[in-house]
Amino acid sequence: MSRLGSARRPAHVAVVTDSTAALPAGAAARWGVRVVPLQVLVDGAPLLGADLGAATISALQRGARVTTSQPSAAAFADAYAAAASDGATAVVSVHLSGELSGTVQAARSAAERAPLPVHVVDSRTAAMGLGFAALAAAWVAGGTPVDGARVDGPPPEHPRRSASRWRIRRSGAADPRRATDAEAVARAARTAAESSRVWFLADSLEHLRRGGRLGAAAAALGTVLGMRPLLTVADGRLVVAEKIRTRRAAVERLVAVATAAALARPGARVAVHHADRADAAQDLAHRLTEATRGTVREIVVSPVGAVLTAHVGPGLLAVVVSDGVPGEVPARR
Repeated sequence: MSRLGSARRPAHVAVVTDSTAALPAGAAARWGVRVVPLQVLVDGAPLLGADLGAATISALQRGARVTTSQPSAAAFADAYAAAASDGATAVVSVHLSGELSGTVQAARSAAERAPLPVHVVDSRTAAMGLGFAALAAAWVAGGTPVDGARVDGPPPEHPRRSASRWRIRRSGAADPRRATDAEAVARAARTAAESSRVWFLADSLEHLRRGGRLGAAAAALGTVLGMRPLLTVADGRLVVAEKIRTRRAAVERLVAVATAAALARPGARVAVHHADRADAAQDLAHRLTEATRGTVREIVVSPVGAVLTAHVGPGLLAVVVSDGVPGEVPARR
């Protein structure tokens, strides 16, 4: 779990997410997001070490049985208790689609017994579709002007805030410690998640089939017919968006659909993910930068993470396009 330092913070709404958000290195600590990890198991044993993504790819390539495990309710309970100890008066907990994992249900179970109000948000998406939602929540919770915020920071300088310095625009008394403020933070997460489009391009669909994330018929397109399905997340589920003959053509199509989505959302945020394809991801990001002609707010590149690698397999490329518009932003009095 990410650690946010030992000094107790002023009253605030804390943001929690899980490791499938695939946040770029340092982003969680920079924006004060607590990350509860999912676990990768190789032949039934938990995978340990610093570079879990590389270890997961190695295990997949040697034919080991690679599975994943959602966090326990106890892990979420610990995160919520730590947030309370750090001065949080409420938590917004944003997670991987409930159609893909039981993670959000574990969070809800822990929320029922938490020492402070917890608003659990099912993002109904994955990777930086989830990551952008968690960051939008963190920006609203921290009073950061979202138009000026960047995933890779640095955070803008603010005077030290107290509970009286920030308000949400609404009728009645303003107090960031009240549940309505946490609800605004949760709405920011939902809005960002709902605006996101996610596409995955995998070398093989066998790993998705084994994990039950994709049906046998869809997987057969890649393994038997030699086609490269372009996958997307729809209604919280992983589905085949298009069927393409070769990987090169599939990459071209990935660039095309991501560019169209970004151009339709002026000021959009874009993330490019990879599993052991850093050079290809950087090239993809460069192509998207040129194709969108400076209309996007930012393009970030990050590994997709060990858990999603375990399900999608080595060679993954993915693109996420998000409006990044969180709704109400705390305004200074």
